[in-house]
Amino acid sequence: MAENGSGIAAIVSDFGGVLTTPLIQSFMAFQDRTGITTEVLGHGMQAASEANGGNPLFEMERGELSEADFLTQLTDALEPLLGHRPEMHRFREIYFEALDPNPPMIELMRELQDAGYRMAMLTNNVREWEPLWRPMLPVDEIFETVVDSAFVGCRKPESEIYEIVLDRIDLPAESCLFVDDVQVNCEGAEKAGMAAVHFQDNDQAIAEIKETLGPENQAGRGMHGAR
Repeated sequence: MAENGSGIAAIVSDFGGVLTTPLIQSFMAFQDRTGITTEVLGHGMQAASEANGGNPLFEMERGELSEADFLTQLTDALEPLLGHRPEMHRFREIYFEALDPNPPMIELMRELQDAGYRMAMLTNNVREWEPLWRPMLPVDEIFETVVDSAFVGCRKPESEIYEIVLDRIDLPAESCLFVDDVQVNCEGAEKAGMAAVHFQDNDQAIAEIKETLGPENQAGRGMHGAR
């Protein structure tokens, strides 16, 4: 197991927006294909939350709501906003068509694994989407465990999900570096005791990860500078 002056022995990485292209591109593709703007989609989500007593996206990500029921709730909420009942059944297809792997971050994760770091993935995801997202990346080659919100009944930034990943890798929080593109998720990891890097772009995140791990890691443990 790799460890450095910082005491970091494990990397816990998000999936969407870190190891893939930005998620906003998928929502923009949906907007382009359907004419439903991201603003209207946000209003629809808020209306659905108010109508059903809970955020349907969060419930879907916890595995409490099926994708089909989520789309029904969102369609019901969008209909009065749009003046017609939208076709939402192709949401998944359009979303994933616009989502691509992020090679520099995937390369970095491989290098960290080769350097001896324990590797875990922690993702807010959708149960029905697993057959689509997992084949996008060499997930099982790089990560020894995957904690998927839809299969464990909680989601980032809820404290329980950070405890689950720590239990899976059997390491203390202070030995882990968490990487995510959502600030509140990073804050949740920090509350759990992990170090965190808020991914904003490849250059920034890769530099911060290397800085956190320490210069000896780059020179002595095979870190060849992800491009």
